[in-house]
Amino acid sequence: MKSEATRGRGRLLAVGAMLLAGTVGGAGSVQAQGFGETLRNLFLFGGTTEPPAAPTERDEAYCPSVDVLDGGAAIRAYVGGRSGDAASLRHQISLAQFARECAARPDGSIAVKVGVEGRALLGPAGAAGRFDAPVTFVIKRGERIIATRSQRVAVTVPPGEAQGSFIAVEEGLVVPPGTGEYEIAVGLGVAPARAAPDRRRRGQS
Repeated sequence: MKSEATRGRGRLLAVGAMLLAGTVGGAGSVQAQGFGETLRNLFLFGGTTEPPAAPTERDEAYCPSVDVLDGGAAIRAYVGGRSGDAASLRHQISLAQFARECAARPDGSIAVKVGVEGRALLGPAGAAGRFDAPVTFVIKRGERIIATRSQRVAVTVPPGEAQGSFIAVEEGLVVPPGTGEYEIAVGLGVAPARAAPDRRRRGQS
C-alpha cells in the first residue's frame, strides 16, 4: 500500500503536469529535459500516454534548453555553520528536472514559461520537517539580463522519510522583439543583477 507521502508526491507531480500542459514540438511547445517517457507524459499531459497532437496556428518561437545559474545547482544547511563538514550536514536542496514553454506573440516578443522540479535530501545531522528555498528564473543574452523573477518554494520531508520534492513554475517572462538568441537559466539561492532597459537601436541583435 502506498504511503500518504508517496501519494502526496504523486499529486504534486500531477499538479506540475497540469500547470505545464501543452503540445509537443513547434510554437508554444513545452519541452522537458531528462525525463523518462512515462514521467514526461505525466509531466506534460497529466496522463501516462501522449494525446493526439492538436493543430496550432502560432508562429515558431525560439526556445533554448534551461541552464543552471552559476552556483545555483544546490544549497546546503549545516549544524553550527560548519560548512563543508559532511557529518554536520542538515539537508541539501537541489534542482533535478526542467521544462520550458515559449510562445511567439503578435508584437514579435516571446512569452516564456519555465518549470523546475527539485528535491530536498536529509543529511546525517538532519531531521524531517519543512524547508524553504529561493528559486530564481532568468532570461538573458550573454551578460545582459533581460528578465528575472524569484519565488520561494517549500519542500517537506515527512517523518520516516529521507527526502521530499517540489515543483515551481514561473510564467510571464517576456523576451522583447529583436532580441535574437537568448538563454533561460534557473538557480537556487542566487540573485543575478536586475533586468536593465534595452537601449539598443531597434533591429540590432
